[in-house]
Amino acid sequence: MSNDALPRSRAHGGLRSERCRSEFPSQGSDTFDAPQTSRHVGEQAPTALHIPAAEGRLSGRRALLVMLVAVICVLAAVAVAGACSAEQASVVDFAARNLAPCSAHPFGTDWMGRDMLARTLAGLSTSIGVGLLAAGASSAIALVLAAAAALGGPRVDAAVEWLIDLVMGIPHLVLLILISYALGRGTVGVLVGIAVTHWPSLARVLRGEILQVRAQPFFACSTALGISRVRLVATHLVPHVLPQYLVGLVLLFPHAVLHEASITFLGFGLSPEHPAIGVILSEAMSYLTSGAWWLAVFPGLALLACVLLFDRAGALLRRLSNPEGVQA
Repeated sequence: MSNDALPRSRAHGGLRSERCRSEFPSQGSDTFDAPQTSRHVGEQAPTALHIPAAEGRLSGRRALLVMLVAVICVLAAVAVAGACSAEQASVVDFAARNLAPCSAHPFGTDWMGRDMLARTLAGLSTSIGVGLLAAGASSAIALVLAAAAALGGPRVDAAVEWLIDLVMGIPHLVLLILISYALGRGTVGVLVGIAVTHWPSLARVLRGEILQVRAQPFFACSTALGISRVRLVATHLVPHVLPQYLVGLVLLFPHAVLHEASITFLGFGLSPEHPAIGVILSEAMSYLTSGAWWLAVFPGLALLACVLLFDRAGALLRRLSNPEGVQA
């Protein structure tokens, strides 16, 4: 390298060193600050791994609880309104038959002059009642069989698993229709059919939860101390399984309501005297070609809204029982 190039390189090196010292001071300096990019990374890293709950009066668990109570209140109001309008739903007025939706009849009237709003509310009340009873019975069956499978030994566990695979292997609606038809249809047939066919999925989930509790050290210590099995179930298993059980119970409601309406629509469920949604939709099929669209549209939308409310309640309850979901 020539002599002229040496001062030039030294000058450039000096400029680079001065620039580095200005941007990145030495660690021994009292005024040392981390680069701005490093500071941003250090500040953003915790929020990327943990999203804090929103601030305010209605945030986190409290907001979820308020929404859950609101959904339950809406469903309870629909059930009470339907029970109160059961008599009005049966009032016949041939002078006002086949009326389109108007101020006097927001949902219109049918071919017998019956108010469709009152019939829809009464049908939703019937569906909610049937769904509650059937889902409660089905969830109880799931809990009993799951506890028996997890605590009864290998043979009982294998028998319960075989029964779960058997019920889940048969087409759901076909098995429901067969059970309802064998019991003479009606309310009893629908309740028994839904209760017998909706428990396998929940039973499998509860069985896994009970097996996890059995593997815990405190359960083994309690067993070694000679505590009775009934007390173990009451003090250890039930408190740990209760959140999953409640979520499964709530999520069974929309399935029960939909299947009750489905088999009633097909003629294997509730009798035509009951103002159920399935009965209303089944009777409306004969009048859709004549332009009476309101006979099926409004009851169908009401049933869909009811099912979505049940599903929303189950989702909120699941988030309340999961501590990680509340932080989002």
